Amino acid sequence: MIKKNYPLVIAIDGPAGSGKGTVAQKIATKLNYHYLDSGAIYRVIAYAAKKENIKSESISTLIDLVADSKIKFKENNIWLNGNEVTNLIRTESISKLASKIAIHSKLRASILEYQRSFCKMPGLVAEGRDMTSVVFPNAHLKIYLNASVSERAKRRYKQLILKGYDVNLCDLTQEIDKRDSRDKEREVSPLIIVKEAYVLETDDLNENQTVDKILSLFKELQKGLITQNYQEK
Repeated sequence: MIKKNYPLVIAIDGPAGSGKGTVAQKIATKLNYHYLDSGAIYRVIAYAAKKENIKSESISTLIDLVADSKIKFKENNIWLNGNEVTNLIRTESISKLASKIAIHSKLRASILEYQRSFCKMPGLVAEGRDMTSVVFPNAHLKIYLNASVSERAKRRYKQLILKGYDVNLCDLTQEIDKRDSRDKEREVSPLIIVKEAYVLETDDLNENQTVDKILSLFKELQKGLITQNYQEK
């Protein structure tokens, strides 16, 4: 049962390139909810680590870096220590480093409360790889967005080409496949499909169609036509 005076949470998980970022943003805008891009947090950490020449295996140094960093999300832009880094963290090199950094359990634990701090009235749309399983296990609606590796590689290729990056589709396909393996096989907070999640295959869906499907599920949930395993803490 959905209780009043408690932030409603839509948690969206999925592999790299499944479209969850854009979809989650659009849903948050339509509902006037807060938005959490958990992957961006790891990208910011990776960007800061690269600037400081910190290696991905230097766990203690990375945790200290997080403690000393001020990360801010404002109007779809991302700031690190007062400097906007929105586009700087979206390169493939930062993406690869973020994936390597994200495997460390102690680092993930160090930012868990920060992630949960985004849960405020009237609600939150959170997307990542462990939103439904670890960060917001009691989310009101849990979604798993999926798409084939080839389709996700094509989407990523188009995004990077439009931004002026020189990329290779074959290389992107291989990198996404490797990242899937890292995300699913890591010991801590692996990418999984929780039993309560609604799985949406998006190969043949555009962003607006995916948004509409999720909003339809959310409306049904609010009306009590469907239920998920939500229990208030």
